[in-house]
Amino acid sequence: MERKTKHLTEIRVRYGETDRMGFCYYGNYAQFLEVARVELLRSQGISYKELEDAGILLPVRNFSIKYIAPSRYDDLLSIQTEITNIKGSRIEFNYEIRNQNNVLIATAYTELVFVNSNSLKPTNAPDEILTFYENDIK
Repeated sequence: MERKTKHLTEIRVRYGETDRMGFCYYGNYAQFLEVARVELLRSQGISYKELEDAGILLPVRNFSIKYIAPSRYDDLLSIQTEITNIKGSRIEFNYEIRNQNNVLIATAYTELVFVNSNSLKPTNAPDEILTFYENDIK
């Protein structure tokens, strides 16, 4: 049974995302990870837009990535995203990025903080996110 806290997102590398060497520019990966996070939550009926409309923001507190192999124009990247921890106001994600040949391109980690949009102070994770996470790790 596939865990709810895991999700697979596919992104195709566009020509404009490559550098002069023909590789996907390293800075694009942060955006790819954002898409993957949003899609994981969306797969559980949780919308970033609705969180923001409810006064909750999710800025990135920590980001790290290890590049293993390059990706190139028109590669189809599969991003396996997993929520690895939710504690208080923090949520952590791990990622594996592979190309269409199942070659590992990169591994990554992000930590985000739930923040009240008015006070800009950390706030606890919303119940809907805590519930699906806690039910999945049991």
